Amino acid sequence: MNDESLQRANAFLAAVADRIAVGDVLVETPAEIGRALGLPDALSTARAVRALIARRRLEPANGSYRLLDARPVDSGEREALGRRPRKTRTGPGRPRAVSLDGAAYSDLGRAVADKLVDLGRENAQLRAESRQLREETRDARASRDEAERRARTLAERTRELEGRAEMAESNLRSLLASARGHEAKPDAPVGDAEMAAILGVLKGDEEAELDPVAPDAG
Repeated sequence: MNDESLQRANAFLAAVADRIAVGDVLVETPAEIGRALGLPDALSTARAVRALIARRRLEPANGSYRLLDARPVDSGEREALGRRPRKTRTGPGRPRAVSLDGAAYSDLGRAVADKLVDLGRENAQLRAESRQLREETRDARASRDEAERRARTLAERTRELEGRAEMAESNLRSLLASARGHEAKPDAPVGDAEMAAILGVLKGDEEAELDPVAPDAG
């Protein structure tokens, strides 16, 4: 303990001895006494209290401190209560002790910040991929619906054309029968006049008259 710390500890001890007798518990808080003594900060007050506890001048009691001895601390006086040694594990398979100084806290904070940045970047990438997959799924669903609609339309068109083809075939048979007359053979070839009459009907020429013509003799 350096001279400045020794002076602060003895000043704190004297202030406590002025307030209570040996064996009594301090009513005021160390912070209040530190402010009354003009100590620079709470850390200086805490160090003075710790030094007095280590040299058996004070002891914790009932949430405060009991005065054990009012004698000032000598400059060469050793601590009666040593600090608890920090457990250090060494050897293979045992974790090394971690220092909790400012550098370690700084490294830890930097590592946590870097990890958060990586997680945020990964989360953004996953969101973008999920959005793209949803868009692709929507496009695929729309394409499927369009294909099904076109298939239904083509099927209906096919059925309509098949019906019209059957009707045209029936009309053509009736037309051939009318053009040839009742006495014509079914397998007789169609002449030019018959063909002209059939084409006139197929083209919708309502004024064309169908005159049955007998097959040409030569």
